[in-house]
Amino acid sequence: MDGFRIPIGEWAEAGVAWIRDTLGWLLSGVSAVVGWFVDTLANGLLSLPIVAVIVTFAALAWLLRSWRFAIGTIVGFVLILGVGQWVNSMQTLALVLVAALIAVVIAVPLGIAAARNDTFSAILRPVLDLMQSMPAFVYLIPAIVFFSIGVVPGVVATVIFALPPGVRLTELGIRGVDSETVEAGHAFGATPAQILRGVQLPLAMPSIMAGVNQLIMLALSMAVIAGIAGADGLGKEIVQAMSTVDIAKGVEAGLSVVILAVYLDRLTGALGALKTQRGSLLGAIARRRGPQDARSTAAAAPAPAEQDAPVAERTPARV
Repeated sequence: MDGFRIPIGEWAEAGVAWIRDTLGWLLSGVSAVVGWFVDTLANGLLSLPIVAVIVTFAALAWLLRSWRFAIGTIVGFVLILGVGQWVNSMQTLALVLVAALIAVVIAVPLGIAAARNDTFSAILRPVLDLMQSMPAFVYLIPAIVFFSIGVVPGVVATVIFALPPGVRLTELGIRGVDSETVEAGHAFGATPAQILRGVQLPLAMPSIMAGVNQLIMLALSMAVIAGIAGADGLGKEIVQAMSTVDIAKGVEAGLSVVILAVYLDRLTGALGALKTQRGSLLGAIARRRGPQDARSTAAAAPAPAEQDAPVAERTPARV
């Protein structure tokens, strides 16, 4: 058995080389577009006044969650500014947002397709298992071969690593919709697309938003690892701190990552259940509209006694 060996690694290397040589034009286009999006977002965040950016982040926190979270957001981002990691944090935030947006655009349609087709779900499941189980550093190797050193391989590796929970939780949410509700939609003559838009997606939204939340958290963790591929941001700072055993820089960059992670986690977690966020502005508006809509509906409906009374009794007698 000493000579027994399956050359899977060589096959993978040959496949990567074939893709690089055959689809070089496509990889160059992807690299240009993704790099432009990340650079534009990062430069936009850095070109704005720092106070305006912090106030905007705090306003989003109050709008979606609570005024307490808004105060915590101000304290957290002022701390990032105080330790000198503002530029790196905005670069990391831009990378995470672009990678998360790409992953959501891919994950939600895949999850919907898997929920509506058992065969496709059975094929997709082991692929997602492989993507989740593969060590995160492995994704950087083909990404660097395809896109060279820089921010683009970091985004691509981040998308691949963060994709599985978005697909799984979208499929779980669509499959968890009550079948009687779907059958009622069919009975009223709704098309499958109308049922998806009007019934399944709204009812599955908490599960989908939980998938988006997990996706963003994985994207942030991978964005730090992407610093090894040369992506600017907090990941690069942490890699440099490791190589030089710089404890101060490592602690400051790591603390900035924690602040970004907490902010993004709480913000996206609130999107799935706005009505339960008692301190949020949107939640308060949604709760106020609920009773008002109910009262307006009740006022528009005729009273039961008037509705059931004979026509002769409801018509005033003529003198």
